Amino acid sequence: MSLGAPPLGVYIHWPYCARVCPYCDFNVVRDRGRRDEQARLVDAIARDLAAQAEAVGPRRLQSVFLGGGTPSLMDPEAAGRLIDLASRLWTPAEDLEVTLEANPTDAEAGRFEAFAAAGVDRLSLGLQALDDESLAFLGRNHDAATGLRAAAAAARAFPRLSLDLIYALPGQTAAGWSATLERAAGLGAEHLSPYQLTIEEGTAFDRAVRRGRLPAADPERGGDLYEATQASLERLGFEAYEVSNHARTPAARSRHNLIYWRGHDYVGVGPGAHGRITGPDGRWATRAEPRIADYLAAVERTGRGWAEHERLDPQEAARERLLMGLRTDEGVAWADLAALALSPEAKPVREMRDLGLVGADSERLFATRAGRLVLDRVIAELAG
Repeated sequence: MSLGAPPLGVYIHWPYCARVCPYCDFNVVRDRGRRDEQARLVDAIARDLAAQAEAVGPRRLQSVFLGGGTPSLMDPEAAGRLIDLASRLWTPAEDLEVTLEANPTDAEAGRFEAFAAAGVDRLSLGLQALDDESLAFLGRNHDAATGLRAAAAAARAFPRLSLDLIYALPGQTAAGWSATLERAAGLGAEHLSPYQLTIEEGTAFDRAVRRGRLPAADPERGGDLYEATQASLERLGFEAYEVSNHARTPAARSRHNLIYWRGHDYVGVGPGAHGRITGPDGRWATRAEPRIADYLAAVERTGRGWAEHERLDPQEAARERLLMGLRTDEGVAWADLAALALSPEAKPVREMRDLGLVGADSERLFATRAGRLVLDRVIAELAG
């Protein structure tokens, strides 16, 4: 293993969902009638992993993340096979993190113990809301009571638990949202990820907005609820280490997501999965074929599921580092931004600092709390 090699994460994309939520723009398909295809996909992902390991070389494996889609619909034995394979292809860290995304239906919660036995030690549970009215609006296939049962089962089954929630729903108030956060904080999770509802192009919600059946997002109201989120979770003992991620302790932070935000390397396998790998000739971006049939065909043909494999030029790599790193409280080292000619005395940095949107010291650039509210603007000004 190369002593200077950065740590490695593995992302495994499982594209199947029991239901496609109206706000979702991820690469997903309905789960029905696809058992034979799913067995083929597990084999293809395993082959893709092995081929990429040969290309990447020895690394310290920091995390494995099974996302989607709904990977809790997988056969736990299949998940265990892929986790074991990744751990054999690379050297697992002593504190290797293995995360599974799950929805809180009774059927999936009944398999939590099997996933824990397969090697999963961290569950990311998509509660999204804690009342039936909000869950119905979001198109979820569980009710509040089912979600609470699943959270309790997850807290028993896994050493680490994260809960996802969505806010800025129509008619939602700061007081009501703060009460939801307080309730969620009492469910045994060490990590909460509250995401502001966004209307993504091509989703069912996007079509509803264009037809006048759903109000467009109100940025001012969203900002108020963002502030309520920060205040409530800070009071409840959660630290905002990233724009939408809060942890009770540093040890509770998502190690896999930190790989993204710190600009480390990760292998992406499964339909539509992205990867970033640093080699002797620079940083490479990969993207797998998004359609399942095309992914299967690509792996059969070449051993890898890639649709794209391209080297990022220094400016592209630095912009990506800026985009991801400013989301965190750590910020970005100046050395990572050299290709953009950014320094403590650079004009755009001084302008953003004078507005109170960024902070800077001799080692790094970081967004302030006010800057996180308008992060797209900040990054656009800094990236040029």
